[in-house]
Amino acid sequence: MNGLYALKPWYADRLSGVRATLVRREVSPDALTAAGVASAAGAAAALAWLPTGLAALSVAVLLAARLAFANLDGALARETGRTTRRGAVLNELGDRAADLLVLAGFLALAPLWLVAAAGLAATLPSWVSLAGAAAGAPRLNGGPVGKTERCLLVVVAAASGWVVPVLALIAVGSLLTAAVRLVRLWRELA
Repeated sequence: MNGLYALKPWYADRLSGVRATLVRREVSPDALTAAGVASAAGAAAALAWLPTGLAALSVAVLLAARLAFANLDGALARETGRTTRRGAVLNELGDRAADLLVLAGFLALAPLWLVAAAGLAATLPSWVSLAGAAAGAPRLNGGPVGKTERCLLVVVAAASGWVVPVLALIAVGSLLTAAVRLVRLWRELA
């Protein structure tokens, strides 16, 4: 059950020309991580400040950029031989910050408790994957509501105004994703 994560190889292939340009220009993978966080912050601002419907295009474009940067930073580091442990930590922190920043855009639109619940739940799948990797298991990705699905749900909220149902779905779906990954991890480590 990989959800939209199954499209990652196809998406990475679509970004190969961009990646080649970044390699030629010697762009830092860390700069791409920062650009992903900035894109997430921009999406949050558009979600919070633009009217429903009008926000959808801006949020969609900025979240597509956020996902592209998340794909490109590690790929660029591997392709140029610039993988470092510090870069791996920055990548993970950047991804978690971007996840939380996007959901912070809902603070102007929904009750704090619901935004906080969705934010905490959205980080759980990654924490399960990171704990598994720390224990020597392969890094687990995908699931019913992973990063890509959360981005899509935020676009749905921006287009429709269905803020509370989308946040509830992000929270419950993220918990389910964490549980699915934990079961896979438990089997892997047995």
